[in-house]
Order: sequence, then C-alpha cells, then structure tokens
Amino acid sequence: MKVTLITHTPNPEKAVAAAAKLCYSPAEIETIMDGLTPEKTASFVDMLSEIGHESPIEHASFTFGIEGVSRSLLAQITRHRMASFSVQSQRYVAEMDFQFVTPPEIEAVPEAKEIFLHSMGQARRSYEKLTELLKAKHQKDYLKQGMDEKKAARSAEKKAIEDARFVLPNACDTKMILTMNARSLHNFFAHRCCNRAQWEIRALADEMLRLVSSVAPNLFRHAGPACLRGKCPEGKMSCGQMEEVRRRFAAMKGING
Repeated sequence: MKVTLITHTPNPEKAVAAAAKLCYSPAEIETIMDGLTPEKTASFVDMLSEIGHESPIEHASFTFGIEGVSRSLLAQITRHRMASFSVQSQRYVAEMDFQFVTPPEIEAVPEAKEIFLHSMGQARRSYEKLTELLKAKHQKDYLKQGMDEKKAARSAEKKAIEDARFVLPNACDTKMILTMNARSLHNFFAHRCCNRAQWEIRALADEMLRLVSSVAPNLFRHAGPACLRGKCPEGKMSCGQMEEVRRRFAAMKGING
C-alpha cells in the first residue's frame, strides 16, 4: 500500500478558523483573514472541537493518491459517501498480469498461502483466456460490420475485458484518487482507525491520519477511533485495548501525555 497526500486546501486550519470567526463575531468578508495568527487560528479550531460545531471544518479538503489496495477495500471505502473517488477502471485497463493483495493471516500460513497463490494464478489464466476468446469473437463481428482491422482489434479488446473482469478476485489491486473534507475524514477515522475495522482499511486510515496530522495538527488533534475521546462505543464488541490505542495515536501525532 502506498498513500500520498497529493494536495489540500491552502492553509486548511486558517480557512476553518475564518469560517468559525464569521459565525461567532461581526466580521466582514473583506477582513475575515485579518488577525488570524497561528495562535488565534489554533484557538478557533480547538473551540470548534470543544463545542462540537463541525460544519466549519468542511471548508478544508484533502486529496490522496492511494495505490496497492484491494478491490475488497474499494467496496468498503466507497460506503463513505461524502467523498469523491476516481478509480482505475477494469473496463478500460486490461488486467493481464494483475497484482494482488495478500492478507497477512494467509501469508503467515504456508499451506494457506500456497492455495491463495494458486487461486491468483488460476484467475490470471482464466482472465487471459476469456479475453482471448471474447476478443476473437468481437473482432470478427466488427470486421463483418466493415470496421478497419486496427480499430476492430482495439474495440474488440475493450469489449472483451468488460466481461472477462468478472473472474477477477477481490484481492486484485487497484488505485484511486480520493478527496474528503475534514468533517468526513473525522467520521472516516472514527470508524476505520478502530481496532475492529478490517486490517487493510485500518492501515489505510492510519496512514491518511498521519499525513493530514502533519499539515493540520490542530484540526486533527482529536481525530481517530472513538475511544480517543471517551468510552468505547463498541460495547461487548470492544477490543479492550483503549489505553494502548490512545498511546499509539498520541505517539503518531507527537502529542505528549
């Protein structure tokens, strides 16, 4: 997995502070940014966190490049609907030698790993054979319709991989561009940084939180699993490691105590 913070709102905390300032003072738009020193900006951001006023933080957005994750993860992350996704298409990009994500628990058991790798190899071979057979059929049809040979070959392959992709596994890797605003990120981190989240999306969420904390530390000071801010909401399903989790996220953000 590789995660890159591609871009973000310039001065994200100052943008949020300006929105908060407008809400709570007789400020004018023309001078809204005046006086927003780093100390004043941090104070506004902290105030929003304390009183639970979340809408101003929507004015800061963050765009990530994500590579080397599985289609299984894609199915989970797109449930976070307040986000924008651009995902590499299996309709337009052939997967003849697709890479895949191996779950650590499978990696750790030699017999399980052997079965898994055999399955991936079989999926590759099936995909290639289906693409070959379907491409031949479609190319023949296109030629009959009067299409020139070069265009017929290109169009036939595209149409073939549309259906051949149905044999590709959840483990097949993908890449995407993801944009979320800070409020959506807080929600995402609360659910996906939790120890009970699936391992792959938890690793992604942790790395995304590390990246945004480096550019907007005050904005994400309290971000992370819900147990950072109070009692674990999982009840009987709790991992029971709340103190350890708190120490780990404090260390990630460079917070003492």
